Amino acid sequence: MAKSSKSRSGGSASASERIPRRPLPDFEETDAPMIKGVLEAGFLRVALKDVNQFGPHAMIMLLFVVATVTALALLIPTLL
Repeated sequence: MAKSSKSRSGGSASASERIPRRPLPDFEETDAPMIKGVLEAGFLRVALKDVNQFGPHAMIMLLFVVATVTALALLIPTLL
């Protein structure tokens, strides 16, 4: 059975890791509701850079926007 290469020291990289871990990004925790928290930090910054705890929520919103634009782009030529 192969040994796990995960470090048990709480996130610090060890010499045995093949790919060193990157440093954690700056994270701003907010007490605002979800929509306000996403908008006050910037929608794309939250969705793509995870600047606060609403990163996964903003990414799902971005997914819906991209899916809607794609659906419209495919639907409009069929209606003309």
